[in-house]
Amino acid sequence: MKSVKRWMITGVVSVSLLSLPVLANVGPPEKDELKFGFIKLTDMAPLAVAYENFFFEDEGLYVTLEAQANWKVLLDRVIDGELDGAHMLAGQPIGATIGIGTKADVVTAFSMDLNGNAITVANHVWEAMKPQVAKTADGKPQHPVKADLLKPVIASYQAAGKPFNMGMVFPVSTHNYELRYWLAAGGIHPGYYDPSHGDNSGQQQADVLLSVTPPPQMPATLEAATIQGYSVGEPWNQQAVFKGIGVPVITDYDIWRNNPEKVFGVSQVWADAYPNTHIRVVKALIRAAHWLDEENNANREAAVKMLARSQYVGADAKVIANSMTGTFEYEKGDKRPAPDFNVFFRYNATYPYYSDAVWTLTQMRRWGQIPEAKPDDWYLAIAKQVYRPEIYRQAAEALIAEGKMKAADFPDFDKEDGFRPPQNGFIDQITFDGYQPNAYLNQFAIGLKGNEKL
Repeated sequence: MKSVKRWMITGVVSVSLLSLPVLANVGPPEKDELKFGFIKLTDMAPLAVAYENFFFEDEGLYVTLEAQANWKVLLDRVIDGELDGAHMLAGQPIGATIGIGTKADVVTAFSMDLNGNAITVANHVWEAMKPQVAKTADGKPQHPVKADLLKPVIASYQAAGKPFNMGMVFPVSTHNYELRYWLAAGGIHPGYYDPSHGDNSGQQQADVLLSVTPPPQMPATLEAATIQGYSVGEPWNQQAVFKGIGVPVITDYDIWRNNPEKVFGVSQVWADAYPNTHIRVVKALIRAAHWLDEENNANREAAVKMLARSQYVGADAKVIANSMTGTFEYEKGDKRPAPDFNVFFRYNATYPYYSDAVWTLTQMRRWGQIPEAKPDDWYLAIAKQVYRPEIYRQAAEALIAEGKMKAADFPDFDKEDGFRPPQNGFIDQITFDGYQPNAYLNQFAIGLKGNEKL
């Protein structure tokens, strides 16, 4: 029987295991005392589950989970070695590697989830949009709501000489790119970054001014009228509904169906120093993600109770459950089925696809964070530098050999090339082929393409 010692501190969770068998197919961990960072969002769930269900312990790992103040602090602490790894925005390892912000080699071998974000607007903005929104057969507003309907509201702000401000969580976040994608699909310019001239505001030529707000602060910032809307992960859209201060108009599932969201990132230096530890961490996270989705989300209620604890997300369980248990609420009382709003394992959600990285890079180029044209093979080279499916495969095959998972749970690794088939589940019906990033960019009416520069 395992000898276990655990303790908790507010905002910090620790776990210890005194004796473990060493698996034959994965060597013993080079480092067994680890500290991982996260932001208080429901999609940090695989880390919480791996801790609470003893999956880290099964790998001989002594893990501490520690909430971080914001995404920049989290990334800097991974780069500096203060954290061994972290729940990250999918764009953070990519942005760091190519030098957007702090330049450092950061990699990922595990994708944490699909979907999970939404765009919320303030009540007065919704009231201005709502009369133009089509109705369902039962008289409810038709969702998703396209950004076209936001144009008159923005025009009224401009006529009054006021900026229309919206929040997103970080310049290289999927939230930023999804908000920009939605706005541009509606003919609204979200602005360019111009790093060549020292302008990293992302507000060049913008109809809407986007700025960074940490996720837990989004509702309060909206309530203070500093912003008129925001793009964020859960539970902070549902919190706006519960507080009666805003209305989600679209989820990211309806912007890009089954889009990659967060990853588990480590520095390249750390990955090189602790390869067995890395594989074991990925093994524990795979098991956690599978637990979250297995038996048609049967464990989600238990996960909600877990995440509601102060050391994890710390929001009301009812708020977290609204989006974690197969539903999503728009206006108060207007709760609708959303079975795939949060996906942690199905659809190969945990596999680090190169094409996911390529899409993120295309959006960095589209909005000027990559200021100059790059050939298609550059996109693939960066994707392969950052995303590490070979490490994921080692972890998965070890779990299969141990009987903890089945081969059918994973992609066919012998046939997998790291690219999803061309995807067309976008709100503007433009198809994305990861092998052809420049051809993809050329399809957009708004955004940099080809050799264009600011």
